[in-house]
Amino acid sequence: MLCKSDGGYSYLKEPWWWAGMITMILGEGLNFAAYAYAPAILVTPLGALSIIFSAILAHFILDERLHMFGVVGCILCLFGSVTIVLHAPLERDIESVKQVWQLATEPGFIVYTLVVLVVVIVLIVFYVPRYGQSHMVVYIGICSLMGSLTVMGVKAVAIALKLSFTGSNQFIYFETWFFTILVIAFCFMQMIYLNKALDIFNTAVVSPVYYVMFTTLTIVASMIMFKDMGGSPTMATPLYHRSRDSSPREVEP
Repeated sequence: MLCKSDGGYSYLKEPWWWAGMITMILGEGLNFAAYAYAPAILVTPLGALSIIFSAILAHFILDERLHMFGVVGCILCLFGSVTIVLHAPLERDIESVKQVWQLATEPGFIVYTLVVLVVVIVLIVFYVPRYGQSHMVVYIGICSLMGSLTVMGVKAVAIALKLSFTGSNQFIYFETWFFTILVIAFCFMQMIYLNKALDIFNTAVVSPVYYVMFTTLTIVASMIMFKDMGGSPTMATPLYHRSRDSSPREVEP
């Protein structure tokens, strides 16, 4: 049986929850810094490591049984992440947060953002009251959809901080503060609904499903916004460059 609680806010009274939240914030701080130097399509799949550790720790600490399918799923997540990392695109040069704003306001990403917001509102208003206690995908769907937009905002804020530290202050622009407020609001929403899912359902089940949905949607959002799979020479993968450099040249007669 998956249900463990009523999905309220009882976890706020648990010292272990606060300890976990603090360590998660520290880890996400380093993850935040990674988005300033690498494309989101590369950084996000590396979260497979956290899924594997979460499943193992839940098995030993929370006495949540990890079935064979869970083990196989963790292994597949790891192999999938490694494959994506090996073929990830190079980071594009961005000299101002205004460039990120231009990418975020292109028609393709605006349509994606509107679709995500509409689906999230429908899930919260109609599906959470009816199916939240019995269908894990409702809460995880909200977190994953909002998470894909959060990562795009985090990417923008991280770039703004990196450029500001190098002498080009980006916090004089309205766009930087807009992305900052967006990240704070979306992170707050994700924290609420993810903790509800963890409070109701088995951690060993929630973590892998959330990882797969979140990673998939983040890759889609990154492809739409940053054109990470455009195939242009500037976005080619390091592996591709190495294979070209190492290929034998033809000898002219």
